[in-house]
Amino acid sequence: MIFLSILILIVAIALPSINQNIRTILYVRISSIIFIYAGALAFNAFYIQSIGSGIGIYSGLFQVTVISQLLDVFIFLIGSLILISWPSYSSKINVIDSIPYAREYSLIVLFSSFGASLLVSSADLISMYLSIELQSFGVYILSTLYRNSESATSAGLKYFLLGSLSSCIILLGSGIVYTYSGLTHLESIYNLISVSENTQILQGITLGIVLIIVGYLFKVSAAPLHNWAPDVYDDSPTIVTIWLTIMPKISILIFLLEIQSQIGNSLLTIFSFSIKNVLLISSLLSLLIGTVVGLAQSRIKRLFAYSTISHIGFILLALAINTEQSIDSFLFYIIQYSLTNLNTFLILIGLGYILKNQSILESFQDIKYITELKGLFFNNPVLSLSLTICLFSMAGVPPLLGFFSKQFVLYSAMQSEYYFIAIIAILVSVISASYYLKIIKVLHTENKEIVEDSNSHSPLSSFHSFMISTLTLFIIFFILKPSILLNSTQLLALSLFYY
Repeated sequence: MIFLSILILIVAIALPSINQNIRTILYVRISSIIFIYAGALAFNAFYIQSIGSGIGIYSGLFQVTVISQLLDVFIFLIGSLILISWPSYSSKINVIDSIPYAREYSLIVLFSSFGASLLVSSADLISMYLSIELQSFGVYILSTLYRNSESATSAGLKYFLLGSLSSCIILLGSGIVYTYSGLTHLESIYNLISVSENTQILQGITLGIVLIIVGYLFKVSAAPLHNWAPDVYDDSPTIVTIWLTIMPKISILIFLLEIQSQIGNSLLTIFSFSIKNVLLISSLLSLLIGTVVGLAQSRIKRLFAYSTISHIGFILLALAINTEQSIDSFLFYIIQYSLTNLNTFLILIGLGYILKNQSILESFQDIKYITELKGLFFNNPVLSLSLTICLFSMAGVPPLLGFFSKQFVLYSAMQSEYYFIAIIAILVSVISASYYLKIIKVLHTENKEIVEDSNSHSPLSSFHSFMISTLTLFIIFFILKPSILLNSTQLLALSLFYY
């Protein structure tokens, strides 16, 4: 569905007779409708009776399972929400036909999401590598989308060079696995590990798998491979950062779940936790670096980059434990992280338009420093309170959504006797709350220079405002009806262990 849509959009953009008759904003709207329709098709696959144990397609290159289909639906839903709300505009502003790079943005986003969807379902080393490259190249181009911005160009170049290094590591790991096993299909590799008694073969496969995991940890900006993330997030426009911080991470983490739940268990008794140790060390470093270095940040997107690294630490901790309860908390944390980050960046985009009173043509000039938010509560209390709620949720303040995700991860760590890293995680959660409180303090500090113009029109679209309010209310009132989401993640976790 998405592949056919990409081809049609390429033809529409290439043919002048079609391109000149379609307004720029329609490309974004059409792409968001494609996402919604693709999500509905993915959801429809749940009616297939044998999907619980997985269905191999395209000669076993891809494996359709309950988890892959649900995450496909989630990826397409998040993608459509980002596209529908972008660009933020008011009906009073008559520059819709002049929105820069809207055609390119919608097309690149479709390419990247297509790669993410394929990666979630990959069941072969070849399809895995092609999927991650399809996703990554879309994200590289997205980073440099605003060609006239020097900072955006440097961010994209840095992301491309370091991302290419991580791709080389993944390819090296895949090559080593193939050298020692002669196999590329993941299910066949699992079977070989479970029956082989040749120590040399198992050592080679372990080394290859560890290299693949290290390459993917690089791409999700887990410490100590995180150096690119703060610079890329800060230099990219916020509408690009919102994509970088959510979409690539979902598919990669789900693929890591596949590796950990299958190969990790097989190697558990042989080479004593080599894969688990990599994840635990990266988790510990991510928790510490994401929290400590984040305290010194004055630029808001750099701060959120280190916040993301800290959250990745919690996610990797749940992944490393690899029990039914920890995988349940892993899936729940990914969903919570995605929704909270989406809402936070939507609010930042909205505040940028209101604060700078800028037109769509200047949309790459967004909020960069925390001090720019000073006194916005007195000028726009609703958006400021929504941002405050999101920040409290990220800090893990009860009874908001973020509190439950951290509680579940820490509970599963304590239950599995990972006491040291659990205590570290609790301490860094308390410390990281200080840099969220720093933003909240700036928001609610009165700034006498801000004068509200009662005659000015809100530059936010009605759907942008509706999305912010809906996501904020979901974060607040999740405690009233948590069973739907919690039961879903629990069933998905059980399907990994009992099918």
